[in-house]
Amino acid sequence: MGCWILNEKLSVLLLLVWLGLNFYLFIDTFHWYEDEDAYIYTRIMLGSTLAWARASATCLNFNCMLILLPVSRNLISFLRGTSICCRGALRRQLDKNITFHKMVAYGIAVNAAIHIVAHLINIERYHTSQSKEAGDLRNKLSGLGKGPNESYLNPIRTYETNTTREVLTTIAGITGVVITVALILIITSSTELIRRSCYEVFWYTHHLFVVFFIGLIIHGMGQLVRGQTPQSLVLHNVTYCKDHYLEWENATQCPLPQFSGNKPVAWKWVLSPMVLYICERIVRFWRFRQEVIITKVVTYSSGVLELHMKKCGFKMGPGQYIFLQCPSVSWLEWHPFTLTSAPEEDFFSVHIRVVGDWTTSLFKAFGAQEKAFKELWMLPRLAVDGPYGSATTDVFHYRVSVCIAAGIGVTPFASILKSIWYKCCNPNTELVLQKATHIALHYDDKMDVITGLRQKTYYGRPNWDNEFKQLVENHPSNSIGVFFCGPKNLSKILQKTCNLYSSVDPRGVHFHYNKESF
Repeated sequence: MGCWILNEKLSVLLLLVWLGLNFYLFIDTFHWYEDEDAYIYTRIMLGSTLAWARASATCLNFNCMLILLPVSRNLISFLRGTSICCRGALRRQLDKNITFHKMVAYGIAVNAAIHIVAHLINIERYHTSQSKEAGDLRNKLSGLGKGPNESYLNPIRTYETNTTREVLTTIAGITGVVITVALILIITSSTELIRRSCYEVFWYTHHLFVVFFIGLIIHGMGQLVRGQTPQSLVLHNVTYCKDHYLEWENATQCPLPQFSGNKPVAWKWVLSPMVLYICERIVRFWRFRQEVIITKVVTYSSGVLELHMKKCGFKMGPGQYIFLQCPSVSWLEWHPFTLTSAPEEDFFSVHIRVVGDWTTSLFKAFGAQEKAFKELWMLPRLAVDGPYGSATTDVFHYRVSVCIAAGIGVTPFASILKSIWYKCCNPNTELVLQKATHIALHYDDKMDVITGLRQKTYYGRPNWDNEFKQLVENHPSNSIGVFFCGPKNLSKILQKTCNLYSSVDPRGVHFHYNKESF
């Protein structure tokens, strides 16, 4: 447990900060709506569900402010390159951007559920406030707004009103339904089952976030929740008048209370991240317009397509990845692929394994299944977005690094191994990295199909306890970077092993686990 805390302390701290801010905003907003004089009459009609609805709305706005930041790839790359993020612990947090994105999404889902349930109860309480059983004060409040110079508190104007139809004809009701449907589609299509089997469904439904954010901004304009105006609070002594409602309009200190809806505030929360994300998309579009020249296409019998490309001004680092789009296959879909070439080479390359509809269509578009090879000028156009940094780019920041790959997961380390070879051949290059251990779980007995390098390969899954014990013995006081790309189950085993063999003593060996993820 101590080793786990030592390795994951910054992740735990950031999680606690995020949870703390959510709890603070929820509790602070909840108490404000429970105690504020402007909402005394609203609370008489709605009870505590008023505070539940408003507190969850504040947390919903807060998480919607955060949700776009982790998926702003250019922002993440910029932060990776700044001096404040040069330390390994901070950089590793940037590599967990998708994990944080999912965590914030869970926060949005939870608060949205609370908000929806609270408002459904509020609508029903608004409706019952028009009934005779509601009591004189609630009836009095519900009747406001029928005369001249009066403002209403209860949006349900009569007891005979069909609440469902009434709600669905208001701005708050229509946008609420649209937001809810969009959110449900986004969340359900984000499950691992859908992403693995029908990636296109995940990709397209995720773009409903545009509808979600537009609806979120408009939603508050409906002003469903109303409170007493500041001027009315001065003239209308609510503490006294709520118990003497029969004296309203007759007593000087009890004129009829005036009400108004809350001004929309969601746009204040999401405007900055939305502008930032729009800039992100503009940069991506500019990259999309740049010409990509395909110089070489290689197909392998194992269902792998190798593409060599050139692009003006393209600069990469070992272990980075790009997003590819093929307009002839799909105008909207972009898919991530790790670069397998080294920065020292005069081209950049990717290896694409056929695992889904998009890769199958790309395979066919490049004539991989045809007997005759296509001329380069006949090949479909490709667009490239990137390169972007990933966890494996930190290999050179450790004196000792362990690279573990399984299956097609070997691709991130192809670039790194080639780059190491080029650097070792160059006497003018100084390397911080003194030892790199590469464990590849594949079945080629001659030469690695991706790196093209001969290497000592042990077939079958290694005994991780033996491997890590040997590393501890050989490097007793080092910080060792462990880099992995492959299946999730193996990733969990390696992360636990890293935590198990890391020393609690600051002077001992420490394994820093880095997982490749897009």
